[in-house]
Amino acid sequence: MKKHLLLPLLLLGNLLHSMAQTADLLFAGDLMQHQAQIDAARTPDGYQYDSCFKWVKQEITQADLAVANLEVTLAGKPYRGYPQFSAPDEYLTAIRDAGFDLLATANNHCLDGGSKGLSRTIQMLDSLNIAHLGTYRNTEEKERTYPLIADVNGLRIAFLNYTYGTNGLKVMSPQTVNYIDTTQIKQDILKARLRRPDAIIALMHWGLEYHDLPDASVRQLAHWLLKQGVDHIIGSHPHVVQPLEVHTDTDGQRHLIVYSLGNYISNMSKKGTDGGLMVRLQLTKKLGTTNMSHCAYSLVWVSRPVLSQKKQYELYPAARPPQNLTQAEQYRLDRFVKESRSLFEKHNLGINEYFF
Repeated sequence: MKKHLLLPLLLLGNLLHSMAQTADLLFAGDLMQHQAQIDAARTPDGYQYDSCFKWVKQEITQADLAVANLEVTLAGKPYRGYPQFSAPDEYLTAIRDAGFDLLATANNHCLDGGSKGLSRTIQMLDSLNIAHLGTYRNTEEKERTYPLIADVNGLRIAFLNYTYGTNGLKVMSPQTVNYIDTTQIKQDILKARLRRPDAIIALMHWGLEYHDLPDASVRQLAHWLLKQGVDHIIGSHPHVVQPLEVHTDTDGQRHLIVYSLGNYISNMSKKGTDGGLMVRLQLTKKLGTTNMSHCAYSLVWVSRPVLSQKKQYELYPAARPPQNLTQAEQYRLDRFVKESRSLFEKHNLGINEYFF
Protein backbone atom coordinates (compact mmCIF):
# COMPACT_ATOMS: atom_id res chain seq x y z
CA MET A 1 0.00 0.00 0.00
CA LYS A 2 1.32 3.44 -0.85
CA LYS A 3 2.30 5.51 2.18
CA HIS A 4 0.17 8.48 1.15
CA LEU A 5 -2.95 6.27 1.32
CA LEU A 6 -2.17 4.88 4.76
CA LEU A 7 -2.90 8.01 6.81
CA PRO A 8 -6.38 8.65 5.34
CA LEU A 9 -7.33 5.02 5.93
CA LEU A 10 -6.13 5.19 9.53
CA LEU A 11 -8.10 8.39 10.05
CA LEU A 12 -11.18 6.75 8.54
CA GLY A 13 -10.76 3.76 10.87
CA ASN A 14 -10.46 6.04 13.89
CA LEU A 15 -13.53 7.99 12.77
CA LEU A 16 -15.62 4.82 12.40
CA HIS A 17 -14.46 3.64 15.81
CA SER A 18 -15.39 6.95 17.39
CA MET A 19 -18.84 6.71 15.80
CA ALA A 20 -19.58 3.49 17.70
CA GLN A 21 -22.32 3.83 20.34
CA THR A 22 -22.10 1.77 23.51
CA ALA A 23 -24.62 0.98 26.25
CA ASP A 24 -23.56 -0.65 29.52
CA LEU A 25 -26.44 -2.53 31.17
CA LEU A 26 -26.55 -4.15 34.60
CA PHE A 27 -29.04 -6.82 35.71
CA ALA A 28 -29.74 -7.87 39.30
CA GLY A 29 -32.07 -10.50 40.76
CA ASP A 30 -34.98 -10.51 43.18
CA LEU A 31 -35.56 -7.46 45.36
CA MET A 32 -37.52 -8.93 48.27
CA GLN A 33 -38.83 -7.80 51.67
CA HIS A 34 -39.46 -10.56 54.16
CA GLN A 35 -40.89 -9.66 57.55
CA ALA A 36 -37.48 -9.80 59.21
CA GLN A 37 -36.18 -7.23 56.72
CA ILE A 38 -39.12 -4.92 57.42
CA ASP A 39 -38.59 -5.28 61.17
CA ALA A 40 -34.86 -4.56 60.82
CA ALA A 41 -35.55 -1.38 58.83
CA ARG A 42 -38.08 0.04 61.28
CA THR A 43 -37.08 3.26 63.08
CA PRO A 44 -39.08 5.65 65.27
CA ASP A 45 -39.62 7.85 62.21
CA GLY A 46 -40.37 5.22 59.57
CA TYR A 47 -38.09 2.79 57.73
CA GLN A 48 -34.41 3.06 56.83
CA TYR A 49 -32.71 1.01 54.09
CA ASP A 50 -29.68 3.09 53.09
CA SER A 51 -27.10 0.65 54.44
CA CYS A 52 -28.56 -2.28 52.48
CA PHE A 53 -26.97 -1.25 49.20
CA LYS A 54 -23.95 0.80 50.33
CA TRP A 55 -21.35 -1.83 49.27
CA VAL A 56 -22.82 -2.26 45.76
CA LYS A 57 -24.19 1.21 45.00
CA GLN A 58 -21.13 2.39 43.09
CA GLU A 59 -21.26 -0.62 40.80
CA ILE A 60 -24.98 -0.11 40.13
CA THR A 61 -24.65 3.60 39.40
CA GLN A 62 -21.76 3.08 36.98
CA ALA A 63 -24.09 1.28 34.56
CA ASP A 64 -25.92 3.28 31.92
CA LEU A 65 -29.08 1.34 32.81
CA ALA A 66 -29.57 -0.85 35.90
CA VAL A 67 -32.43 -3.38 35.91
CA ALA A 68 -33.84 -5.64 38.65
CA ASN A 69 -36.88 -7.77 39.51
CA LEU A 70 -39.21 -6.09 42.02
CA GLU A 71 -40.66 -9.11 43.81
CA VAL A 72 -42.85 -7.17 46.24
CA THR A 73 -45.85 -4.90 45.99
CA LEU A 74 -46.11 -1.40 47.41
CA ALA A 75 -49.66 -2.00 48.59
CA GLY A 76 -49.42 0.23 51.65
CA LYS A 77 -49.98 -0.59 55.32
CA PRO A 78 -50.03 -3.01 56.99
CA TYR A 79 -46.56 -3.91 55.73
CA ARG A 80 -45.93 -7.63 55.57
CA GLY A 81 -43.53 -10.20 54.24
CA TYR A 82 -44.04 -13.71 52.88
CA PRO A 83 -46.37 -15.10 51.61
CA GLN A 84 -48.08 -11.91 50.37
CA PHE A 85 -45.61 -9.04 50.27
CA SER A 86 -46.35 -5.37 50.93
CA ALA A 87 -43.13 -3.45 51.39
CA PRO A 88 -42.70 0.01 52.97
CA ASP A 89 -42.55 2.87 50.50
CA GLU A 90 -39.08 3.74 51.82
CA TYR A 91 -37.81 0.47 50.36
CA LEU A 92 -38.64 1.62 46.84
CA THR A 93 -36.94 4.96 47.51
CA ALA A 94 -33.80 3.08 48.61
CA ILE A 95 -33.89 0.99 45.44
CA ARG A 96 -34.04 4.16 43.35
CA ASP A 97 -31.29 5.82 45.36
CA ALA A 98 -29.10 2.73 44.97
CA GLY A 99 -29.15 3.43 41.22
CA PHE A 100 -31.77 1.16 39.71
CA ASP A 101 -33.46 2.66 36.64
CA LEU A 102 -35.86 -0.08 35.47
CA LEU A 103 -37.85 -2.64 37.47
CA ALA A 104 -39.67 -5.71 36.17
CA THR A 105 -43.01 -6.25 37.93
CA ALA A 106 -44.42 -9.34 36.19
CA ASN A 107 -43.66 -12.07 38.72
CA ASN A 108 -45.57 -14.51 40.90
CA HIS A 109 -45.98 -11.97 43.74
CA CYS A 110 -47.28 -9.01 41.70
CA LEU A 111 -50.89 -9.67 42.81
CA ASP A 112 -50.07 -10.13 46.51
CA GLY A 113 -51.87 -6.88 47.33
CA GLY A 114 -54.79 -7.53 45.01
CA SER A 115 -56.01 -4.90 42.56
CA LYS A 116 -55.19 -2.11 44.99
CA GLY A 117 -51.65 -3.38 45.41
CA LEU A 118 -51.02 -3.63 41.69
CA SER A 119 -52.28 -0.09 41.06
CA ARG A 120 -50.50 1.43 44.04
CA THR A 121 -47.21 -0.23 43.07
CA ILE A 122 -47.40 1.37 39.63
CA GLN A 123 -48.37 4.70 41.21
CA MET A 124 -45.35 4.59 43.52
CA LEU A 125 -42.98 3.66 40.68
CA ASP A 126 -44.29 6.55 38.61
CA SER A 127 -44.03 8.98 41.53
CA LEU A 128 -40.30 8.17 41.85
CA ASN A 129 -39.72 8.23 38.09
CA ILE A 130 -38.63 4.59 38.01
CA ALA A 131 -39.30 2.94 34.66
CA HIS A 132 -41.20 -0.34 34.91
CA LEU A 133 -42.91 -3.01 32.85
CA GLY A 134 -44.90 -6.21 33.23
CA THR A 135 -48.10 -5.09 35.02
CA TYR A 136 -50.62 -2.44 33.97
CA ARG A 137 -53.67 -0.68 35.37
CA ASN A 138 -55.57 -1.14 32.11
CA THR A 139 -55.14 -2.29 28.54
CA GLU A 140 -54.77 1.28 27.26
CA GLU A 141 -51.78 1.81 29.54
CA LYS A 142 -50.18 -1.40 28.30
CA GLU A 143 -50.84 -0.58 24.65
CA ARG A 144 -49.22 2.82 25.12
CA THR A 145 -46.11 1.74 27.03
CA TYR A 146 -45.37 -1.87 26.05
CA PRO A 147 -42.96 -3.10 24.84
CA LEU A 148 -40.89 -0.64 26.83
CA ILE A 149 -38.35 1.17 24.67
CA ALA A 150 -35.38 2.63 26.53
CA ASP A 151 -32.96 5.06 24.91
CA VAL A 152 -29.55 4.22 26.36
CA ASN A 153 -26.74 6.37 24.98
CA GLY A 154 -28.54 6.55 21.66
CA LEU A 155 -29.29 2.82 21.46
CA ARG A 156 -32.96 1.91 21.37
CA ILE A 157 -33.47 -1.17 23.54
CA ALA A 158 -36.84 -2.91 23.71
CA PHE A 159 -37.67 -4.72 26.97
CA LEU A 160 -40.23 -7.50 27.43
CA ASN A 161 -41.31 -9.03 30.75
CA TYR A 162 -43.39 -12.15 31.51
CA THR A 163 -44.22 -14.42 34.45
CA TYR A 164 -45.20 -18.08 34.58
CA GLY A 165 -48.02 -17.28 37.04
CA THR A 166 -49.24 -15.30 40.04
CA ASN A 167 -49.56 -17.91 42.83
CA GLY A 168 -53.12 -18.78 41.83
CA LEU A 169 -54.37 -15.20 42.17
CA LYS A 170 -56.33 -13.87 39.20
CA VAL A 171 -55.80 -10.46 37.70
CA MET A 172 -59.00 -8.41 37.74
CA SER A 173 -60.07 -6.51 34.63
CA PRO A 174 -59.15 -3.92 33.44
CA GLN A 175 -55.74 -4.62 34.99
CA THR A 176 -53.21 -6.68 33.05
CA VAL A 177 -50.32 -8.96 33.96
CA ASN A 178 -47.94 -10.28 31.32
CA TYR A 179 -48.13 -14.07 31.55
CA ILE A 180 -45.94 -16.45 29.55
CA ASP A 181 -48.08 -17.18 26.50
CA THR A 182 -46.12 -17.90 23.34
CA THR A 183 -48.87 -16.59 21.07
CA GLN A 184 -48.93 -13.25 22.89
CA ILE A 185 -45.15 -13.12 23.19
CA LYS A 186 -44.79 -13.64 19.46
CA GLN A 187 -47.13 -10.70 18.84
CA ASP A 188 -45.20 -8.55 21.34
CA ILE A 189 -41.89 -9.37 19.67
CA LEU A 190 -43.33 -8.36 16.31
CA LYS A 191 -44.61 -5.12 17.80
CA ALA A 192 -41.18 -4.46 19.28
CA ARG A 193 -39.42 -5.15 15.97
CA LEU A 194 -41.73 -2.75 14.15
CA ARG A 195 -40.36 0.00 16.40
CA ARG A 196 -36.87 -0.74 15.01
CA PRO A 197 -34.94 -1.29 18.26
CA ASP A 198 -31.23 -1.96 18.31
CA ALA A 199 -31.80 -4.90 20.66
CA ILE A 200 -34.67 -6.80 22.30
CA ILE A 201 -34.22 -8.11 25.85
CA ALA A 202 -36.72 -10.45 27.53
CA LEU A 203 -36.99 -10.49 31.33
CA MET A 204 -38.47 -13.89 32.16
CA HIS A 205 -39.90 -15.02 35.51
CA TRP A 206 -39.82 -18.79 35.08
CA GLY A 207 -38.41 -22.13 36.17
CA LEU A 208 -38.40 -24.25 39.31
CA GLU A 209 -37.55 -22.83 42.71
CA TYR A 210 -34.29 -23.96 44.35
CA HIS A 211 -33.11 -25.96 41.30
CA ASP A 212 -29.51 -25.36 40.24
CA LEU A 213 -30.19 -26.13 36.58
CA PRO A 214 -33.01 -24.94 34.30
CA ASP A 215 -35.45 -27.63 33.28
CA ALA A 216 -36.03 -28.71 29.68
CA SER A 217 -39.11 -26.50 29.23
CA VAL A 218 -37.20 -23.36 30.23
CA ARG A 219 -34.32 -24.17 27.89
CA GLN A 220 -36.78 -24.84 25.09
CA LEU A 221 -38.56 -21.53 25.68
CA ALA A 222 -35.24 -19.64 25.80
CA HIS A 223 -34.16 -20.94 22.40
CA TRP A 224 -37.63 -20.30 20.98
CA LEU A 225 -37.34 -16.67 22.11
CA LEU A 226 -34.01 -16.32 20.32
CA LYS A 227 -35.51 -17.77 17.13
CA GLN A 228 -38.36 -15.26 17.34
CA GLY A 229 -35.94 -12.33 17.40
CA VAL A 230 -35.14 -11.73 21.07
CA ASP A 231 -31.47 -10.85 21.44
CA HIS A 232 -30.83 -11.48 25.14
CA ILE A 233 -32.72 -13.24 27.93
CA ILE A 234 -32.52 -12.53 31.67
CA GLY A 235 -34.28 -14.97 34.00
CA SER A 236 -35.49 -14.92 37.60
CA HIS A 237 -37.71 -16.84 40.07
CA PRO A 238 -35.75 -19.93 41.23
CA HIS A 239 -34.16 -17.91 44.13
CA VAL A 240 -30.82 -19.59 43.38
CA VAL A 241 -28.31 -18.85 40.65
CA GLN A 242 -28.40 -20.93 37.51
CA PRO A 243 -25.92 -21.14 34.60
CA LEU A 244 -25.30 -18.43 32.03
CA GLU A 245 -24.73 -19.06 28.33
CA VAL A 246 -23.52 -17.06 25.35
CA HIS A 247 -24.66 -18.32 21.96
CA THR A 248 -23.16 -17.15 18.66
CA ASP A 249 -25.14 -17.15 15.42
CA THR A 250 -23.66 -18.04 12.05
CA ASP A 251 -23.57 -14.30 11.27
CA GLY A 252 -21.49 -13.58 14.38
CA GLN A 253 -24.31 -12.16 16.53
CA ARG A 254 -23.90 -13.14 20.20
CA HIS A 255 -26.82 -13.75 22.54
CA LEU A 256 -26.78 -13.93 26.34
CA ILE A 257 -29.04 -16.28 28.29
CA VAL A 258 -29.15 -15.90 32.08
CA TYR A 259 -31.42 -18.64 33.35
CA SER A 260 -31.62 -17.29 36.91
CA LEU A 261 -30.01 -14.31 38.63
CA GLY A 262 -30.98 -15.71 42.03
CA ASN A 263 -31.92 -13.47 44.95
CA TYR A 264 -30.49 -9.99 45.19
CA ILE A 265 -31.55 -9.03 48.70
CA SER A 266 -33.83 -11.13 50.88
CA ASN A 267 -34.05 -12.93 54.22
CA MET A 268 -33.81 -16.36 52.66
CA SER A 269 -31.20 -18.59 54.27
CA LYS A 270 -31.71 -21.95 52.63
CA LYS A 271 -28.60 -23.23 50.88
CA GLY A 272 -27.93 -21.18 47.74
CA THR A 273 -30.64 -18.58 48.40
CA ASP A 274 -28.53 -16.08 50.36
CA GLY A 275 -26.87 -14.60 47.28
CA GLY A 276 -27.18 -13.97 43.60
CA LEU A 277 -25.69 -12.34 40.53
CA MET A 278 -25.10 -8.99 38.98
CA VAL A 279 -24.61 -9.34 35.23
CA ARG A 280 -22.98 -6.69 33.05
CA LEU A 281 -23.98 -6.59 29.40
CA GLN A 282 -22.35 -4.16 26.98
CA LEU A 283 -24.00 -3.51 23.64
CA THR A 284 -22.17 -1.70 20.86
CA LYS A 285 -23.69 -0.26 17.70
CA LYS A 286 -21.34 0.30 14.80
CA LEU A 287 -22.17 0.88 11.13
CA GLY A 288 -25.83 0.26 11.86
CA THR A 289 -25.28 -3.15 13.49
CA THR A 290 -25.65 -3.81 17.22
CA ASN A 291 -23.91 -6.70 18.94
CA MET A 292 -22.92 -7.77 22.41
CA SER A 293 -19.36 -6.51 22.85
CA HIS A 294 -18.87 -7.75 26.40
CA CYS A 295 -20.65 -9.61 29.21
CA ALA A 296 -19.60 -10.85 32.65
CA TYR A 297 -21.11 -11.71 36.01
CA SER A 298 -20.28 -10.97 39.63
CA LEU A 299 -21.48 -12.78 42.74
CA VAL A 300 -23.20 -10.88 45.55
CA TRP A 301 -24.13 -12.14 49.01
CA VAL A 302 -26.52 -10.91 51.72
CA SER A 303 -25.39 -10.54 55.30
CA ARG A 304 -28.29 -10.86 57.75
CA PRO A 305 -28.33 -9.30 61.24
CA VAL A 306 -28.40 -12.73 62.83
CA LEU A 307 -24.95 -13.34 61.29
CA SER A 308 -23.40 -9.86 61.41
CA GLN A 309 -24.85 -8.63 64.72
CA LYS A 310 -25.64 -5.37 62.89
CA LYS A 311 -29.11 -3.84 62.78
CA GLN A 312 -29.56 -3.91 59.02
CA TYR A 313 -29.20 -6.31 56.10
CA GLU A 314 -26.21 -5.55 53.87
CA LEU A 315 -25.43 -6.72 50.36
CA TYR A 316 -21.74 -7.53 49.79
CA PRO A 317 -19.64 -8.11 46.66
CA ALA A 318 -18.98 -11.79 47.35
CA ALA A 319 -15.42 -11.77 46.00
CA ARG A 320 -14.40 -8.59 47.85
CA PRO A 321 -16.53 -8.22 51.00
CA PRO A 322 -15.71 -5.72 53.74
CA GLN A 323 -13.06 -6.71 56.22
CA ASN A 324 -13.68 -8.08 59.71
CA LEU A 325 -16.62 -10.33 58.90
CA THR A 326 -17.90 -12.42 61.76
CA GLN A 327 -17.09 -16.11 61.69
CA ALA A 328 -20.72 -16.88 60.84
CA GLU A 329 -20.73 -14.40 57.94
CA GLN A 330 -17.46 -15.73 56.53
CA TYR A 331 -18.64 -19.34 56.67
CA ARG A 332 -21.92 -18.66 54.87
CA LEU A 333 -20.32 -16.37 52.28
CA ASP A 334 -17.56 -18.89 51.52
CA ARG A 335 -20.12 -21.65 51.10
CA PHE A 336 -22.18 -19.60 48.66
CA VAL A 337 -19.16 -18.60 46.58
CA LYS A 338 -17.70 -22.11 46.48
CA GLU A 339 -20.94 -23.77 45.42
CA SER A 340 -21.79 -21.10 42.85
CA ARG A 341 -18.37 -21.24 41.21
CA SER A 342 -18.45 -25.03 41.15
CA LEU A 343 -21.80 -24.92 39.36
CA PHE A 344 -20.62 -22.33 36.85
CA GLU A 345 -17.34 -24.14 36.10
CA LYS A 346 -19.39 -27.13 34.97
CA HIS A 347 -22.23 -25.43 33.13
CA ASN A 348 -21.45 -21.84 32.09
CA LEU A 349 -20.88 -21.22 28.40
CA GLY A 350 -18.80 -18.32 27.12
CA ILE A 351 -18.98 -15.95 30.11
CA ASN A 352 -16.62 -15.19 32.98
CA GLU A 353 -16.72 -13.70 36.47
CA TYR A 354 -15.63 -10.13 37.15
CA PHE A 355 -14.75 -8.46 40.45
CA PHE A 356 -15.58 -5.01 41.81
